Amino acid sequence: MKKVLKIIGIIFLVLIIILGIFAIKGYIESQQPVYEDDYYKDFKSDSELEMKYSKLGDYEVAYEEHESDNKSIKKIRIWYPKELESSDTEYPMIVVVNASGVPAFRYEPFFKRLASWGFIVVGNEDGQSGKGETTSITLDYMLNIPNDSKLYNKIDKENIGIIGYSQGGAGALRAVTEFENGKYYKAIFTGSAAYPFLANNMGWSYDTSKIKIPYFMTAGTGKSDDAGNDSSKEFGGVAPLSSLIENYNKISDDVFKVRARSVGTEHENMLEKTDSYMTAWMLYQLKNDEEASKVFIGEDAELLNNKNWQDVEKNK
Repeated sequence: MKKVLKIIGIIFLVLIIILGIFAIKGYIESQQPVYEDDYYKDFKSDSELEMKYSKLGDYEVAYEEHESDNKSIKKIRIWYPKELESSDTEYPMIVVVNASGVPAFRYEPFFKRLASWGFIVVGNEDGQSGKGETTSITLDYMLNIPNDSKLYNKIDKENIGIIGYSQGGAGALRAVTEFENGKYYKAIFTGSAAYPFLANNMGWSYDTSKIKIPYFMTAGTGKSDDAGNDSSKEFGGVAPLSSLIENYNKISDDVFKVRARSVGTEHENMLEKTDSYMTAWMLYQLKNDEEASKVFIGEDAELLNNKNWQDVEKNK
């Protein structure tokens, strides 16, 4: 009997060690960066503007962080054009809503690249952002940033955009439509926003008919975004085409809206495949950049004639 108990004890100990190893491995992986500093260098496009906006902009980038009392937010991380420190100019701001389990520190190069185009870019550490609450709290903080910050009186409150990928896409939609300070946002972009059936089941429900600001929605054609089944009855991928069509059609035609899918792109690759045109969208909407507008406006819009994109629909 003692021998049996001893064997059971050894087995139990081995199991604990194995579970411990997996836990440590999981923790280590959760702390690793998702993207290299130059993650965008291998991006290829035959379309001139998509190629241009996939690269770094002309602004040197600086960084500032603020501790938060909110346990989910932890830190508010801010990347911004360094020239802001010696300028009287206000700069447009973009709030980024994290995908599942991906706090801002894990994809810092994304923020740096976007800030190099002349934006103040704000993130936090919330890896469960789908309800939009921590995004709303983060925006409130930025709108009332302490006067000892280099960003004090440097934020153009008339030109604030919001970006969200995956769960963060649902969170971005909720941040715009379900919170009082959502009125400050001037434009929204989402990459593979969790589609309504999934979002509802996860507690991130949203209603795109409430969107009153220009909206560029994207997803990938890969099976992880679109499984090709009846997504109203079973999981159809994170953002099937049917959901983009549904979300697009629910938005008033008085609102400038664009939908498009990145060709051959799986869910986990959406950020690097779409951030060029995301950048163009924000340059156009928040800085009134005429060149960037050529991606989206008119019958000759670059987006319509780019082989990297399909299922495009827009109302301007």
